[in-house]
Amino acid sequence: MTARVAGERFGFRLPSAASALPAVWRDLDRAVWRWVRAHGGDAATALAAGWASHADGQGHAALPLSALPGTFGPDEREARIDGAALAESALVDAAGGAEQPVRPFVLDGGHFYLRRNFSDETAVARALGGRRAAAAAARHPVDEAALRALFPGPWREAEARQRAAVSGAPGRRLMALTGGPGTGKTSTVLRMLLALSRDHAARTGAAPVFRAAAPTGKAAQRLGESLRDGHARLAAGGMGQDPAWAPHLDAVAAAAPTTLHRLLGARGRGGGFAFGATTRLPADIVVVDEASMLELGLLRALLEALRDDAVLVLVGDADQLTSVGTGSIMMDLIDALEADPRGDLVRLQHCFRADAALVPVNEAVRAGDRAAFSAAVTAAGGRATHRPIDTVARLDAALARWGLVLRDALEAAGVDVALPADDGATRRRLAALRSRQLLCAQREGPFGALRANGLIAAQLRRRAGSGALNDGAWYPGRAVMVLRNDESARLYNGDVGLCVAVEQDGERRLRVAFEAAPGDAAARLFEPAALPAHEDAFAITVHKSQGSEYDDVAVLLPPDPTSPLLNRQMLYTGVSRARRSIELWAGAAALDAALAQRLVRHGRLAARMLAAGAG
Repeated sequence: MTARVAGERFGFRLPSAASALPAVWRDLDRAVWRWVRAHGGDAATALAAGWASHADGQGHAALPLSALPGTFGPDEREARIDGAALAESALVDAAGGAEQPVRPFVLDGGHFYLRRNFSDETAVARALGGRRAAAAAARHPVDEAALRALFPGPWREAEARQRAAVSGAPGRRLMALTGGPGTGKTSTVLRMLLALSRDHAARTGAAPVFRAAAPTGKAAQRLGESLRDGHARLAAGGMGQDPAWAPHLDAVAAAAPTTLHRLLGARGRGGGFAFGATTRLPADIVVVDEASMLELGLLRALLEALRDDAVLVLVGDADQLTSVGTGSIMMDLIDALEADPRGDLVRLQHCFRADAALVPVNEAVRAGDRAAFSAAVTAAGGRATHRPIDTVARLDAALARWGLVLRDALEAAGVDVALPADDGATRRRLAALRSRQLLCAQREGPFGALRANGLIAAQLRRRAGSGALNDGAWYPGRAVMVLRNDESARLYNGDVGLCVAVEQDGERRLRVAFEAAPGDAAARLFEPAALPAHEDAFAITVHKSQGSEYDDVAVLLPPDPTSPLLNRQMLYTGVSRARRSIELWAGAAALDAALAQRLVRHGRLAARMLAAGAG
C-alpha cells in the first residue's frame, strides 16, 4: 500500500529566476514567490513559500520539509533548503522560539506553514483540547431505565456502541461519532441529543437551545430528514407522551438544520461571520453532520463562536473524502481521540440496513484490499458489478445503457405527464431521480462528468421531442444542479432539481421540482427561467455527492492509473453512496491504483491535540 499525498509534487529544482519556476505552480503560487523576493527573502525561503502556497491549494495545512530533497541538483547556484536555513529568514517565525514579530511564514516541527494555516491549526487544536478537558460528571446520568426508553424493544448486541455513545455524552463539551453508511449515526445522534437535553435541564432548569448544521445545504437537508424520521418513530413509540422525555423530544424537533455558513451568519462578499469570539452563537448544543467535509478555517470560526459551556457533537465518516478546503479535520480528530481515548469518540461499525450485501464491498475499498474487493463483488451477485470500461467507445455504450434505464424510470414516474402540481406527485417524481446516479472521479475530459452529462442529456432530449421548450434547453426529465446560492429562493449550491410537466390553469407547463427546503415539509416548483446558475446533473463528481445517497450508483474512474484523482477515499465515498446496487466503471489498472493509494494531507492538527492533552 502506498500513500498518495494530495497534489504532492514537492522537491523541484530551485529556480534562479521567475521564468524557471515550476510549471505546476498556479499564478497565486508564483505571486507568493515574487512577494518573498520583493521583500528581501532569500531564494530558499521564496521557493519554500511558493511550494507552501501550492500545497495549500491542494488542501494541505503545511508543507513538510521531509518531502523536499536535501539538495536540488549539482548547480552551484542552487541552495539547500532545510529547517535551520529557513529559521534564519527574516520572514519566517520559528514556532516555540523566543518572542518575535509576527511574520508571514512559520516553521514548526519540520513543517513550513503559511501564517493563516498555522494560526487556524493551533487555534482549532487548542479549542478542541479545551473542550475535551472540560468534561465533567453528568448532572443527570443515563441509567439503564433511560437507555430502555431511548432504545425500546429487545436490545441487540449490534446496538451496544450506540448505547455507549448515548451513555457517554452527558457532561462532555465535545463528542465525535464516526461510522460508515447504514451504521445508525443519525439515529444515535438523536438519542445523544435527548440525553444531553435532559442533562442540560438538570443543570440549568431550562430546556437547551439546539442547533444543527452541515457544511452544505444538501447535507443539512438530509440531516433534517433523518432527524424528523427518527423523531416520528420515537414519538409514535410512546416517548412523545412520556412527560420525562416529551419536552426534550420537542426541543430537538425545533432544531431546523442549516448550513454552517448560515448558522454562523456569513456576511457574504464582505467576509466574516456575525457570530464569533465577541458575539457568541446562542446555542447550548450544536451538532454538525458530514464533518469530514469541514475545512480548517470554518471549524475555527465555529469553535470561536461557541460558548465555552456549549456542547459540540461532530458526526461523519472519517474514511470519506476530505474537504475541498484546507485540512482533513475528521481524519485528524479521530486519530487524536483514538490515540488518547477518553470516551468522547464512538466508532459505529455494524450496518443495520436490511440488505447489507454492499457492506463487504465498502469495507474492502476502505481497507484498500483488491482481493477482498473482487470477492465481495462476486458475493454480492447482481448488487455489485465491475465493468472494465477503459476506452471512450466502451464508456459511450455504458452511458447509452445507463441513460435508457434512467429515462424509463423517469417516464414511469410521470415526469412528462401533466399532473396536478401537488406535493405527492412531485415527491414521486423526485424519488425516481434520486434512485439512480452516475458519479465521476473527474469533472472534465473524456471520462468526466461534463461529457457524460452531455451524452445522457442528448438522449433524453431526443425522447422528449416536441415536449421540450426554449430550443430544447428544458424538457421533462432534465436533472439540474444549482451552482450558486440564491437566498431569496432558498436554493443553494449543490441542490438538485428535476424538470417535470405539471397542469396549471388548464395548461401544460414545465416546472423544475426541488426537495423541501431545510425546515419545510413540502417540495417546491420553480419556473426554469427563475433558477440561479445551474448545470445538468445526470452525472456529478464524487465530491458533489457527499451527503447524499441513492438506490443505484455507478462510479466512473478515468483510465489513466497515474491520475491524482485516483485514491481510496474518493472510491470509498463513491461506492458508499449506493443503498441497493453499485456499478464500478473502471479499467483494472485504474481500480488497482485507486485501491492502493491513500490520500494524505499534511498538517499537525492531531499531534497538536495530543500535545495539548499531555500538557
